[in-house]
Amino acid sequence: MFVERHIERHQLPCVLKVFNRFTDQQIGLLGNASEDGLMVISHLPMLVGPDFELQLRVPLAGGGVQFINLTASCLWCREDETPGHYDAGFMLLQAPPEYDAFVRSLRDFFSFNPANASA
Repeated sequence: MFVERHIERHQLPCVLKVFNRFTDQQIGLLGNASEDGLMVISHLPMLVGPDFELQLRVPLAGGGVQFINLTASCLWCREDETPGHYDAGFMLLQAPPEYDAFVRSLRDFFSFNPANASA
Protein backbone atom coordinates (compact mmCIF):
# COMPACT_ATOMS: atom_id res chain seq x y z
CA MET A 1 0.00 0.00 0.00
CA PHE A 2 1.36 3.41 -1.00
CA VAL A 3 1.54 6.03 1.73
CA GLU A 4 1.88 9.64 0.68
CA ARG A 5 4.30 11.68 2.71
CA HIS A 6 4.29 15.42 2.95
CA ILE A 7 7.47 17.38 3.53
CA GLU A 8 7.03 21.09 3.97
CA ARG A 9 8.60 23.11 1.16
CA HIS A 10 10.27 26.38 1.95
CA GLN A 11 9.63 29.16 -0.54
CA LEU A 12 12.14 31.96 -0.65
CA PRO A 13 10.54 35.40 -0.74
CA CYS A 14 13.58 36.84 -2.49
CA VAL A 15 17.02 35.92 -3.71
CA LEU A 16 20.16 37.16 -2.07
CA LYS A 17 22.19 39.50 -4.25
CA VAL A 18 25.99 39.56 -4.13
CA PHE A 19 27.72 42.92 -4.59
CA ASN A 20 31.23 44.21 -5.18
CA ARG A 21 31.61 45.97 -1.83
CA PHE A 22 33.85 48.73 -3.20
CA THR A 23 31.92 49.65 -6.37
CA ASP A 24 28.45 48.82 -4.98
CA GLN A 25 27.69 47.00 -8.26
CA GLN A 26 25.68 43.79 -8.16
CA ILE A 27 27.79 40.92 -9.51
CA GLY A 28 25.26 38.13 -9.17
CA LEU A 29 23.01 36.04 -6.96
CA LEU A 30 24.01 33.66 -4.19
CA GLY A 31 23.79 30.08 -5.49
CA ASN A 32 24.99 28.35 -2.34
CA ALA A 33 27.13 29.00 0.70
CA SER A 34 29.33 27.01 3.07
CA GLU A 35 31.84 27.83 5.79
CA ASP A 36 34.66 27.71 3.23
CA GLY A 37 33.13 29.33 0.17
CA LEU A 38 30.17 30.27 -1.95
CA MET A 39 28.83 30.01 -5.48
CA VAL A 40 27.62 33.08 -7.34
CA ILE A 41 25.30 32.95 -10.35
CA SER A 42 25.86 35.87 -12.70
CA HIS A 43 25.05 37.14 -16.19
CA LEU A 44 28.74 37.57 -17.02
CA PRO A 45 31.61 35.13 -16.53
CA MET A 46 33.91 35.80 -13.57
CA LEU A 47 37.65 36.14 -13.91
CA VAL A 48 39.29 33.08 -12.35
CA GLY A 49 42.25 33.71 -10.08
CA PRO A 50 41.92 37.17 -8.55
CA ASP A 51 40.52 38.01 -5.14
CA PHE A 52 37.15 39.73 -4.96
CA GLU A 53 35.76 42.01 -2.27
CA LEU A 54 32.17 40.81 -1.92
CA GLN A 55 29.22 41.97 0.10
CA LEU A 56 26.05 40.12 1.06
CA ARG A 57 23.07 42.20 2.12
CA VAL A 58 20.97 39.99 4.35
CA PRO A 59 17.47 41.24 5.20
CA LEU A 60 16.74 41.30 8.93
CA ALA A 61 13.49 40.06 10.43
CA GLY A 62 12.64 43.39 12.02
CA GLY A 63 13.51 45.36 8.91
CA GLY A 64 16.79 46.71 7.74
CA VAL A 65 19.77 44.92 6.27
CA GLN A 66 22.88 43.25 7.66
CA PHE A 67 25.99 43.82 5.53
CA ILE A 68 28.44 40.90 5.44
CA ASN A 69 31.77 41.77 3.82
CA LEU A 70 33.88 38.93 2.41
CA THR A 71 37.20 38.56 0.65
CA ALA A 72 37.15 35.57 -1.68
CA SER A 73 39.18 34.10 -4.51
CA CYS A 74 37.41 32.89 -7.65
CA LEU A 75 38.54 29.29 -8.25
CA TRP A 76 36.36 28.37 -11.21
CA CYS A 77 33.67 29.69 -13.53
CA ARG A 78 31.49 27.78 -16.00
CA GLU A 79 28.36 28.34 -18.01
CA ASP A 80 25.18 27.51 -16.12
CA GLU A 81 22.48 25.23 -17.54
CA THR A 82 20.39 28.37 -17.94
CA PRO A 83 21.50 30.17 -21.11
CA GLY A 84 23.15 33.52 -20.42
CA HIS A 85 24.11 32.64 -16.84
CA TYR A 86 27.42 31.62 -15.29
CA ASP A 87 28.28 29.83 -12.05
CA ALA A 88 31.44 30.87 -10.22
CA GLY A 89 32.98 29.16 -7.20
CA PHE A 90 34.72 31.27 -4.57
CA MET A 91 37.01 30.22 -1.73
CA LEU A 92 36.73 32.48 1.31
CA LEU A 93 39.91 34.23 2.38
CA GLN A 94 38.35 36.52 5.01
CA ALA A 95 34.90 36.34 6.53
CA PRO A 96 33.43 37.84 9.70
CA PRO A 97 31.67 35.74 12.38
CA GLU A 98 28.35 36.98 10.96
CA TYR A 99 29.00 34.94 7.82
CA ASP A 100 29.35 31.73 9.85
CA ALA A 101 26.09 32.53 11.63
CA PHE A 102 24.44 33.17 8.25
CA VAL A 103 25.59 29.78 6.90
CA ARG A 104 24.39 28.01 10.07
CA SER A 105 20.99 29.67 9.80
CA LEU A 106 20.67 28.59 6.15
CA ARG A 107 21.61 25.02 7.06
CA ASP A 108 19.12 24.95 9.93
CA PHE A 109 16.32 26.40 7.83
CA PHE A 110 16.79 24.08 4.85
CA SER A 111 17.80 20.87 6.64
CA PHE A 112 15.45 17.93 6.61
CA ASN A 113 14.41 17.04 10.13
CA PRO A 114 12.60 13.64 10.19
CA ALA A 115 10.89 14.53 13.48
CA ASN A 116 8.95 17.25 11.66
CA ALA A 117 7.84 15.05 8.75
CA SER A 118 4.27 13.85 8.82
CA ALA A 119 2.78 10.82 7.12
